[in-house]
This record gives sequence, C-alpha cells and structure tokens, in this order.
Amino acid sequence: MKSVLNVLEQLIAFKSITPTGKDAIDFVADYLQKLGFECLIKTFGPNGQEVTNLYATLGHEAPNICFAGHIDIVPPGDEKLWQSDPFQMQVKDDLVFGRGTVDMKGAIACCLVAVSEFLKENKNHNGTISFLLTTDEEGDGTHGLKEMLEYIKDIEPKIDFCILGEPTTEHEVGDTIKIGRRGSINFDLTITGKQGHVAYPEKAINPMPIVISALKGLIETEFDSGSEFFQKSNLEITSIEGQNPVRNVIPFSVSAKFNIRFIDKHTPSDLAAKVAHVISQYSDDYELKYSCTSLPFVQEYSKEIERFADIVYDTCGIRPKIKTNGGTSDARFIHKYTQVVEFGLNCDLAHKIDEHTKICDLQTLYNVYYSSLVKLL
Repeated sequence: MKSVLNVLEQLIAFKSITPTGKDAIDFVADYLQKLGFECLIKTFGPNGQEVTNLYATLGHEAPNICFAGHIDIVPPGDEKLWQSDPFQMQVKDDLVFGRGTVDMKGAIACCLVAVSEFLKENKNHNGTISFLLTTDEEGDGTHGLKEMLEYIKDIEPKIDFCILGEPTTEHEVGDTIKIGRRGSINFDLTITGKQGHVAYPEKAINPMPIVISALKGLIETEFDSGSEFFQKSNLEITSIEGQNPVRNVIPFSVSAKFNIRFIDKHTPSDLAAKVAHVISQYSDDYELKYSCTSLPFVQEYSKEIERFADIVYDTCGIRPKIKTNGGTSDARFIHKYTQVVEFGLNCDLAHKIDEHTKICDLQTLYNVYYSSLVKLL
C-alpha cells in the first residue's frame, strides 16, 4: 500500500479536469516506460480542447490483457466545502481523501503498482500487458478512447480482455462487476407562451405552468418496466430556465433540460417520439431537441468474464453480482473492440465533496488486479 499511496498522491496532485491532463498522462507513461513499456501518446480534438490518450504495451504475444481508464476528473466545486485541499491527498485513519480517489485515480494507482510488482516476480510471463488511458471520460468522450481505439485497432497483438477500473462497488469491494450499461439521451425543451404583465394574466400566456405540467407528465410516464439485464429507464430533470430577470413580467418562453437513461427496448428516435407525444398534450407551441450520447449494451457472459468473476471470488471471498446499472462509461466504446469488465472502488463516493476511499479497499482492489495478472498470464 505504501507504493499505491505514493502513486495516488502524485496522481491526485494533477488538476486534470476534463479535458486537461497531459501532465498526468506523461507521468503514467514515464512510470510505465521505466518498466519496459512502449508508450504511444496521441492527441485528438480542436485547439484549446485537446484530449490526450495513452496506449502502452509490454510484450508482443497474445493474450493482451489491458487495464483501461481515465485520468480526468470532474471539478471539485467549492473548495471551501472540502475538509482539505482536493488536490492534495490526505490520509485520516483508514481514509484517503482527494478528488479522483474513487473515480478513478485510485484504480489507476492500484493497477500500475500491481503490474510493477507482478513483473518483479514474473519476468518471463506469457502474453502482453497494456494500458489504455484518456483525459476525456468525464466529458462527452468524443476525442478520448472512442478515437484512440479506432487509431490502435490494427496494432498487434490486439486487446483480448480489458479491465476498466470504474467505481462499481456498492458495499464491499468484490460485490459487483459490470458488463453493460444503459443508454443516455439528453433533451432540450422550450415552450413558448405570450409575454405580458403579471397583473393582467388574462392578456398573456404563462409558459411556466405549462412546462411544469409537461415535465410532471414526463416524470409520471413509465417508459418500461426494465428487462432481464437492465433496470427500468428513468427520466431526470436537470434544469428549468425562464431567463427572466424581473418579477412582474410573464416570460415569453421557458426552457428545460432533462435526461433519460434507457434500456435496449428503445431507440433514441422512439423515445423522442414518446416524449413529444406527452408534451403535445400540454402545449402545441414547443421546440424539442435531443442528442444520444450512448446506446445501451450488454455483453455475453463469456468464459473469460466468468473467469474474471472467479478471480474476484477467490480474492475477495465474495461472489460478485453481474450488473449493468449506473451512468455511462468508456466501456460503451471498448466493448465494440474487445471484452471488457468494469471493476473498481465504491461508486457512492464518486464526484462528491470530500471524495475518499478506504485504504483497505485500495488493498483489495490491488489484490484483484494482481491476481488477474497471475491467473490470466
């Protein structure tokens, strides 16, 4: 754990808020090069918003076991609300504080040290070990692993199995493995009324109660009841804006934003049609735009995934549940090229003020990553 905490402390110090993080990628590349890895760093995206990606390999034979993840983090928010500097690791008893400890610099530190220790004992191991990291997972992911996977797709040996260190733990490390995710679709709704004085409502049309009623109708709509692999689709309102600086004017229009996490019973266009049908019951003067950032997917529970589940069970003493819940991740890109399992720290603490993890959880995660190398190579 001393080595894991040392690496994690250095990773947390990088203010790698999406899409920045080239310095953190360079740090990881330097660490891996000292272990003998060949490192390929590629930058994609427009000027000022460049995304840095790393693909590092050690070996030239199959199987290629890849550790994947992201070095970027969400902003810490109001740093005054933190108990300590979010970019300076603090250890209090068994707790490690800092932005990214859970999502997901803690997992990266564990797999880096696990590989380092594995190589000390297994200089002539079989196969190939690789790392695939990006600085654009917390953003839209357009120029992150999506582009990097396409860039490296013909490099041999191709990735045979990928372990993505996203936070998946619900209660105890080892209790959950994810092999799929729901899709995500964002909506922008604008309802237009008729502007006027609040003292003469009969001469105006207030779009505010209309949008409230329409959103209530959407919340009460049950899009499905879930399926064998997915929990049911859910809609969450994220903002309502009247853009009205005064209190005595009925606004001309009101806008709202909402998101639906959806399952494989729907297509984005079908969902948009259902949403539009609900809204049309409350207004005939509206504009609805949508964009799908991720489609739902679930992988076959293959022998390789079952083998990883057995490694988790042997290491943690827990039979992991196989799930697809939670938000989107880069697994939505990776699964198109190779099998991928998501396995990491406690998901409850991701993105929160005073983000932290337990040292004992880091130890367990390290043990699983190390055991995976031993069993798979």
